[in-house]
Amino acid sequence: MGRPRPGLSERTSTEAGPRHPARTTGRTEGSTMKIGIIGAGNIGGNLTRRLTALGHDVSVANSRGPESLGALAEETGATPVVAAEAARGAEVVVVTVPLKNVPDLPSGLFDGAADGFVVIDTGNYYPRERDGRIAAIEDEGLTESRWTERQIGHPVVKAFNGTYAQDILERPLPAGDPARLALPVAGDDAAAKERVRRLIDELGFDTVDAGGIDESWRQQPDTPVYGLREGVDAVTKALAEASPERPAGFRG
Repeated sequence: MGRPRPGLSERTSTEAGPRHPARTTGRTEGSTMKIGIIGAGNIGGNLTRRLTALGHDVSVANSRGPESLGALAEETGATPVVAAEAARGAEVVVVTVPLKNVPDLPSGLFDGAADGFVVIDTGNYYPRERDGRIAAIEDEGLTESRWTERQIGHPVVKAFNGTYAQDILERPLPAGDPARLALPVAGDDAAAKERVRRLIDELGFDTVDAGGIDESWRQQPDTPVYGLREGVDAVTKALAEASPERPAGFRG
């Protein structure tokens, strides 16, 4: 996997999702959340589609401004906003922008977020194809998500970074289905990580606890779990088989 796979990066998708994604898995009544999504590419766009279909109140932002999100808003009912407003009142904030653009996110990004809000980081470091060399990742040995935490000033839970975007639309299954896919989830705060795992379950996928953010190298690009479309056992095995050495193809 020497290059970003289609659907894994944050580049804008040219594929339109279904206008009315099917509701899957059992969200309990009264559990609607306010969710902010910063980035409307492959992952961000399809999360917007699924989360609105599940009844959540979604605000979505991108680098081009709310006026560029009219089609997605009309399709989904999400509210297009500027990035500085995406987290207002949000219980969950998804940061799904190219890694090189993370330092350019507006200051005060999380002003007005709900108490105890959780940030999901979907990012990957692609130094050769997109991001350029980031010394703190390569020289200091920071995991990609630890670096992102330092830029945005808030802990993150790493999830969806190795997920095919179309799978978010096309492959959700009810809990207990033997064909259900599993996603790795890493984070330092047990409660935040559990909230993200519940949300992923609602989206129709199992999860595997991948450890803390300093262990999140286990799910970075070119590891065995990256892009793996398997269940809990295979994902657990793949995480255990990962090497902390950064692959040559993912060095700047």
